[in-house]
Amino acid sequence: MTGAEPLLVEQRGAVRWLRLNRPERRNALDVTLIEALDKQITSAEADPATAVVAVAGNGPSFCAGGDFHQFLDLHDRGHNPVRFLTDVSACFSRIAAATKPWVAVLHGHAVAGGLELALVCDVVVAADTTLIGDGHLTRRLVPAGGSSVRLPGAVGRGLSRWLLLTGELLPATAFAGTGWIRAIVPEADLHSTADRICRQLADRASPAQQRLKALLHRIDGVAPEHALGEELATFADNWSASSVADALRAFLDPETTKGDDQ
Repeated sequence: MTGAEPLLVEQRGAVRWLRLNRPERRNALDVTLIEALDKQITSAEADPATAVVAVAGNGPSFCAGGDFHQFLDLHDRGHNPVRFLTDVSACFSRIAAATKPWVAVLHGHAVAGGLELALVCDVVVAADTTLIGDGHLTRRLVPAGGSSVRLPGAVGRGLSRWLLLTGELLPATAFAGTGWIRAIVPEADLHSTADRICRQLADRASPAQQRLKALLHRIDGVAPEHALGEELATFADNWSASSVADALRAFLDPETTKGDDQ
């Protein structure tokens, strides 16, 4: 693939790596990048050889948000940028609803749209020097890619309100107590750590994992009584579809399984 493409794709075994590739703009989100990302969501979901998707950024940052040049171009042509941001929001919601785990690999800056992209991923890994925040208010903007909705659940009400209402950026280490970031490591160890975490997720890849991830998305924010019903329905569906009984017999009587293999 050429360096001119907005998104670079690399398949490493069962893990598909997506690299935002607009380093001269700190991987700011524009139409071409969102379209490329949206296509990869569809492709990864349909690919039986892909179990996990990792998203990272080329250059000095993960992603510094939306491309202000595009915002101004749309404005000058008489269009509100919300039309573009509607597509961004829909793209990010598709990642949140994907049945395969997504891992965000953060370095440099993860701000505004970059934060919102990380928030829809299932697992986050960050270099300890990464600056993270909503940042919209520093440019008189408000969120449009989901941070006002998803940030409180990720980091808690108090910290999310601070980040949203001040626009302050904090180092990844400031999020250590929230549970949102799975691993915070020196930047030199970032990609080896991300590789290990992705492989661990891939080792558990199965229809059951996909059903569970879909369940987690469906019950996010819904009433407990409805969520519990969804959980039971998923268990019932998975029991026969994933041949759970056979797996339990193999666990309880490994010698029988060994004999079947001979």
